[in-house]
Amino acid sequence: MTDQTIPDIIYTKVDEAPELASASLLPIIERFAAAAGVSVGTKDISLAGRILATFPDFLTEEQRISDDLAELGELVKTPEANVIKLPNISASVPQLVAAVRELQSQGYALPDYPEAPATDAEKEIRARYDTIKGSAVNPVLREGNSDRRAAAAVKKFAQANPHRMGKWAAGSKTRVATMSAGDFFSNERSVTLAQPGIATIDHVALDGTQTVLKDAVSYPAGTVVDATFMSAKALGAFLSDEIEKTKAEGTLFSLHMKATMMKVSDPIIFGHAVKAWLAPVFEQFGDDMDALGVNPNSGLGDLLERVKDRADIMAAIDACRDARPPMYMVDSDRGITNLHVPSDVIIDASMPALIRAGGKGWGPDGAEHDANCVIPDSSYATVYDEAIRFFQSNGALNPATAGTVQNIGLMAQKAEEYGSHPTTFEIPAAGVVRMVLDDGTVLHEHEVEKGDIWRSASARKAPIEDWVNLAIARQADTGYRAIFWLDASRAHDAELIKLVKPILEAKGVSDKFEIMAPREATRASLETITKGENTIAITGNVLRDYLTDLFPILELATSAKMLSIVKLMQGGGMFETGAGGSAPKHVQQLQGENHLRWDSLGEFCALGESFKFLADAKGNAKARVLGNAVELATQGVLDNDRSPGRKAGQPDNRDSHYWFARYWAEALAAQSEDAEMAAHFTPIAAELAAKEATILAELHAGRGAPVDTGGYFHNDPAKTAAIMRPSATLNTIIG
Repeated sequence: MTDQTIPDIIYTKVDEAPELASASLLPIIERFAAAAGVSVGTKDISLAGRILATFPDFLTEEQRISDDLAELGELVKTPEANVIKLPNISASVPQLVAAVRELQSQGYALPDYPEAPATDAEKEIRARYDTIKGSAVNPVLREGNSDRRAAAAVKKFAQANPHRMGKWAAGSKTRVATMSAGDFFSNERSVTLAQPGIATIDHVALDGTQTVLKDAVSYPAGTVVDATFMSAKALGAFLSDEIEKTKAEGTLFSLHMKATMMKVSDPIIFGHAVKAWLAPVFEQFGDDMDALGVNPNSGLGDLLERVKDRADIMAAIDACRDARPPMYMVDSDRGITNLHVPSDVIIDASMPALIRAGGKGWGPDGAEHDANCVIPDSSYATVYDEAIRFFQSNGALNPATAGTVQNIGLMAQKAEEYGSHPTTFEIPAAGVVRMVLDDGTVLHEHEVEKGDIWRSASARKAPIEDWVNLAIARQADTGYRAIFWLDASRAHDAELIKLVKPILEAKGVSDKFEIMAPREATRASLETITKGENTIAITGNVLRDYLTDLFPILELATSAKMLSIVKLMQGGGMFETGAGGSAPKHVQQLQGENHLRWDSLGEFCALGESFKFLADAKGNAKARVLGNAVELATQGVLDNDRSPGRKAGQPDNRDSHYWFARYWAEALAAQSEDAEMAAHFTPIAAELAAKEATILAELHAGRGAPVDTGGYFHNDPAKTAAIMRPSATLNTIIG
């Protein structure tokens, strides 16, 4: 029943709060799984692990680790895959640099990250580090499309216990600002390849100099291939204009994008925003700041650190800040602005939070204010714009009566923008960028200027067909209203529509589906759930990411409680556990107050699905018993309000794991499908109940005081285990 070479279930080792929680939860999972003959293994896809795996030649033999991400990348292409994937860091440059410094301080002789590589050796090191940045993990593992929805127990609990929603005040000035020309949306071109092809991307300067940007880009027949660019000149003018408009409107200036997942394009756009904000300072002191190593792409925080000893530059910054509108704050208590760190700017977390709060963001005065939400590229800005307009007209969503928006997302095999990193370039000089096939056909061509951001993305035919069929199956399963979020006026979406419609017609289900542009689909979905009805959003990769935060945060108060199933195209399964956007604050709170408020509900949901998938795949009836009992335990955690509290002194993540283990054991003891399992867990359930007071007292010992995990990106396993498993009584019962 158990394959000794590949564990039945792979549980990923990740970063920050989810990894701290794993130190407490994973021993429980391993103990319960063993009773069903189920093996549980781990693979390290953490940022620190990926760094160490990338530089074995700089490490001692004892320090070297396997390339677990590459191994998992091969496993997910097989029917044997059963992976529980927790959220990992999609590293920005500042995060990557910080992780390297921490590892160096721990004795790992890693090379520094070369911000401006000059020698061939530095360029080679930079190239290796660049493979780790941004969404380095997800494109490797996502060999299937996404089925994300609120678990029934979670949705039921949210309706019975509605969370607080901010009120939309009459006359709200909050709005979305986006580019109307010169952005990725307006410049996009797309074509579907009739035959397989290999493309070269080159740049031809005005003087005729030809530079190959990327060669040997291979596409199978049926691939939808896009190319587009963002004009640096248009971007700069747009940002400058919006800063002035924000000041005139008396609102907060806020930037919303995804500098983590879009690891090449968005940090550059972020840097343009920093330069626009401090334009007078860069005009006066640009050369001096260059000499100090200032890179606006790294954010205002890094810039301030580099110029802090230059009183003249600091005075110019203060004067500029006084002339600007107030800025949206990430942490007003610590003075961390929206432009401080690119990895803090995560649109799918920041925009839903602002919308849930009634269109309010935190200002530098520590109070809430209306905001100008600046989303430079217009491709998906309409979703947030329409949501804001809807709530300004209709008031906040009522979680007690709202229906739900499920999602079927096209993401397999590096589909769409998230697969564009190797084919995204900041243009060095004016000229033309071309995509040329090996037969000489010019696939795409754009006239560009210096500083423009050009990119190509693609979506293969097999994942697209799988996506449509997955949507058909989910709609048939639920009977819900089903909408393909595709804009016929957008080049890429128009190509997808050509593929989607024939499949729906061939299956005889065209009447079950609608096709709408994102703005119209947003309004239709909000109208549907406001009436207490349900809908399925069938979207591309980026919209999948955005919507599976937006709607869950409105419906459930968090996206971390979503059930996320990736049906791998080769027959395996991957079960994702929700978003990790707030994980850094959770770690800070644990280290400062020994309180971890991370909610493992997403892990519970994924675990139940993983066991049931295993039961079907390997004929392990005991695994199904475990999976069914997980669902009952999850319901118990919700019904009895055993989830973590936000404040020190309240129950935290470790308490919730005790209750989960207890409810799980009680469900297994009470079930009648497997007498052997019932007999095994009956004494465990009884002991967990009898020793409740002792266990909870031990879990709470030392709360409120600082703790040392031995590292942020690369913690000490022994120190972390001592913090996260402080109950000797519970540990003895669990083993």
